[in-house]
Amino acid sequence: MVQRALQELGGIQRFISRADVVIVKPNIAWDRTPEQAANTNPEVVAELVRQCWSAGAKKVIVTDVSCNDPRRCFERSGIAAAARQLGAEILLPASEKFKEVDLGGDILQNWPVYQPFLEADKIINVPIAKHHSLTGCTLGMKNWYGILGGQRHRLHQRIHESLADLADFVRPTLTLVDSYRVLLRNGPTGGNLEDVLLKKTLVAGTDPVALDAYVAKAYWNLEPSALPYLKMAADRGLGSLQFEKLRTQIVALGSNS
Repeated sequence: MVQRALQELGGIQRFISRADVVIVKPNIAWDRTPEQAANTNPEVVAELVRQCWSAGAKKVIVTDVSCNDPRRCFERSGIAAAARQLGAEILLPASEKFKEVDLGGDILQNWPVYQPFLEADKIINVPIAKHHSLTGCTLGMKNWYGILGGQRHRLHQRIHESLADLADFVRPTLTLVDSYRVLLRNGPTGGNLEDVLLKKTLVAGTDPVALDAYVAKAYWNLEPSALPYLKMAADRGLGSLQFEKLRTQIVALGSNS
């Protein structure tokens, strides 16, 4: 699915150039197994690493700022092992690697950011589609919380504004929303396999607003009006709410796709 999605978007060479330092940014927030669908599918991450190498990347880094213990999250999710096997550098967050940055947002101003995200040439955002108790669902833009240090829970008081600020600060080279397993309920941590729906789907593109709007509608029947951060981001020129008007390509990958 990763290979076909990239082909439909023009190939990995459209996004990654020779000698690029690339960060692949999954969701590795929770101490959960792949079957529990709280973190990005490790096979999706591994294939993205392979694709970046094939485009001539100088270095491929896989990292996230976890909510649970990072070492347990990286290992139990299967992401560390899968990415390491493909030669990626696995970076666990360390306190000395955060830099205070003026994000220039309405809510997010001076805030500690994990330094590798400030230094990379390209960033590929690879969230997993899952339920979230505050926003209804957590997708591409919410995945950017994983670049921040500090007391991130404070941002929940004005979560939509902070998400729009983050989307304005981090402009991904490419976004792939892992919908192979979708956590429909009790997110973002999950835990119960009965809350997981096997969809065997991947949604990829270059418009982060449209991608979030599409996936929210597809799996939770949420209109953009139910997710204020989407309109805030669209108003800043970060993408389109009207995903149905964009050029799309649906690729069938077997009877369950």
